[in-house]
Amino acid sequence: MSQDGAPGPDAHLPAAAVRRLEVDPGRVGRWVEGFGERHGDPQWNSRDGGLLLSAPDGAKALLIPVAANGPAAGGAAGLPAWAEPVGATGLVLVRRGGYAVGVGVGKHLTASKVGTRHVQSRTAAGGWSQQRYARRRGNQADELVAAVAAHALRVVVPSAPERLVVGGDRTLVWKVLADSRLAGLARLPLRELYDLPDPRLTVLQQALRRGRAVRIRLLEP
Repeated sequence: MSQDGAPGPDAHLPAAAVRRLEVDPGRVGRWVEGFGERHGDPQWNSRDGGLLLSAPDGAKALLIPVAANGPAAGGAAGLPAWAEPVGATGLVLVRRGGYAVGVGVGKHLTASKVGTRHVQSRTAAGGWSQQRYARRRGNQADELVAAVAAHALRVVVPSAPERLVVGGDRTLVWKVLADSRLAGLARLPLRELYDLPDPRLTVLQQALRRGRAVRIRLLEP
């Protein structure tokens, strides 16, 4: 389901049987050719910014680019151009152990800032000690959010990204994006990756790769 409560494009497939894949935009045409070879020549239908393939044997595949370049056209050969993100991609990753923000163009990071910042874990102690630790933890989280927002303002915003990839801790991410100075970022087409580990440069590069990828929901008989 989308953030506004409307059914997402994958609502067209039964959730229980769906395999979820991520395919680089440059390889998506070959993937679709392979789908046709396995299941027969599919029908193509646009679905909410994605592409639904329906094969004669009942197989279905829903392709969801991070931001499609118009309707899919030109057969499988035209799909890489349809799925390839145009312009800059902003990235904001944050967890209690650290953060990473950056900008990617195509497959390459063009700017980044990665750092560590400690936020205390919850304690099992009770009473006054628990309250003291909770206050300290809350202050540390607030400081982390403020620092990441400042880095995003300095590194990401000047690139005027066309889309945003976020990941890490969902609550911290949205506290960062609640900063009024980042309102433009919060309105961009979004790719969310909350299964990423603690942010490092390699994780930021992974986030760019997955943020560019075409998400595929595959149902096979």
